[in-house]
Amino acid sequence: MNDRPHSPIQDPRVNTVIARLQGARQRPSGGGPRGSSSSRDPHAYAEQGFSIHPEQGELIYLLCRGLRATRVAEFATSVGMSTLYFAAALRDNGGGTVIGSEIVPAKVETARRNLAEAGLADYAEIREGDARQTLRDLGGPVDFVLIDGWPGEGGPSLAREVIEIVAPQLLIGGYVMNDNAEPDYLDFIRDPRNGFVSMTLPLKAGTELSLKVK
Repeated sequence: MNDRPHSPIQDPRVNTVIARLQGARQRPSGGGPRGSSSSRDPHAYAEQGFSIHPEQGELIYLLCRGLRATRVAEFATSVGMSTLYFAAALRDNGGGTVIGSEIVPAKVETARRNLAEAGLADYAEIREGDARQTLRDLGGPVDFVLIDGWPGEGGPSLAREVIEIVAPQLLIGGYVMNDNAEPDYLDFIRDPRNGFVSMTLPLKAGTELSLKVK
């Protein structure tokens, strides 16, 4: 069971998988890809799930329910924690698809197993590969996007590159959530010329939530 109080998700099967993933969460030695002495190769962390926290997922679930969302996208899927929240919301809305992107094949398989265990496999399409390619064409407009990027080695962040790709595919009135507050991502999303209004939420040391208004 998921022992978080007042979870908006009522399905015990979904909550059991979420609780298991949360209980198994651990940070690798050296701090992981954001540590100063650790590898930034995502394939070096095939056994590690870098995921949103449950309070972020519960907010995603509620916002998607309120939007009556049917099509959403995420970067990156990892082991499927965020995908579970999205897929549960779409199922409870009557149906839809979450399009995920994950570059590590082992994590794609893990995410698919977790979704199947939760009974949500029919509501997710996980695309294996670089999100700058896999999310370039979402097949139509989407209601919500999660940007939970991977740290790069200089130049524009992946979060900045991906938001520039997916922003035109987001419906007006749709939301974007960002998990890591990359400075160049924030420069983009907070610039009114790019069509968003934005705020920082006190979740997981700062979560940026943005609404597309034009």
